[in-house]
Amino acid sequence: MSGSLSSSLQVVGIPGIGEVVAGDDVAGLLVDALHAQRTSLGEGDVVAVSSKVLSKAAGLTAPASEREEVVLRESRRLVAARRTPHGTARVVEAAAGPVMAAAGVDASNVVGDVVLLLPHDADAAARALRDRLRELTGATVGVVVTDTAGRPWRAGQTDFALGSAGLDVLDDLRGRTDTSGRTLTVTARAVVDEIAAAADLVKGKTSGVPAALIRGLGELVLDASVDAPGARSLVRTAAGDWFRLGHVEAVRAALGAGSVEPPPIEPGTLEERLGRAAEVACAAGPGAGASVAVEDDGTGPALRLSAEDDFTLGVLTQRVLAAVWTESLVGLVDRDPGDGGVLVRVVELPR
Repeated sequence: MSGSLSSSLQVVGIPGIGEVVAGDDVAGLLVDALHAQRTSLGEGDVVAVSSKVLSKAAGLTAPASEREEVVLRESRRLVAARRTPHGTARVVEAAAGPVMAAAGVDASNVVGDVVLLLPHDADAAARALRDRLRELTGATVGVVVTDTAGRPWRAGQTDFALGSAGLDVLDDLRGRTDTSGRTLTVTARAVVDEIAAAADLVKGKTSGVPAALIRGLGELVLDASVDAPGARSLVRTAAGDWFRLGHVEAVRAALGAGSVEPPPIEPGTLEERLGRAAEVACAAGPGAGASVAVEDDGTGPALRLSAEDDFTLGVLTQRVLAAVWTESLVGLVDRDPGDGGVLVRVVELPR
């Protein structure tokens, strides 16, 4: 790719597709909806389609009563979890590829008491849709399968490319120079994600418009004979993923406390937070005779630590200091000259 995209872009919603059911020909529905708008697909066009449309057509549903079990089944790895009044909220690596809430299992815009599952191979679904559109229209187009996710460092949600076909997924500018003559060393634009986000501006979750036609990106659309990586190639994995766990989950994993119940989304009282920290600190058995108890001597709740020997007490103290940090607390250690134990008082970390 040249790194210089079109300066003009047209993004148009495709209404009139209607409620999709298992077995529907999504490509046919798209072509018919475009014809109803007195337009048709042309060379170099890009079609963005909500993953829900493809999931419905593929019959990827499950009873809503089984949602918790379905989320676990569709999860490959837990990243973070919190207890809420409505159950456990989980951010996971989904079977579909990306890290997202509830493995993408969703009940919005779904008829009946069911939830929708994501296609496990959205790139393959995009390729099949692209081939079928070419069969029906003769046009070589790009296809983006969109879904919605939050961002770790920003509020709100945005659409991204769950799958794609017939498109360069990255506009890799590394090695080129910017307008000041500096060599770019990092910049590689995720253009399929940008396409998905742009498409959502004209389709959205409440308008009943699950697809969009994008024109002006013909330079990104690949020849039908080219077999290029899809959107899944953008997912960071293994060594390339610096954020494989939430901060609480990372500490718990290091302490061998991954099986402890997830913390609540609302932290609760200081006594409750210290109780959870004690459970985490003791989860992997720090040593014989070791114990942690919540007590209040009138100056505020604290943790009383005891052990049969100084080494075990030292190990336990370090585990407690790590565990209270997961509750947004800093531990202050006092050695009790009376019983030889340790008292850990806490102060709040800035939130």
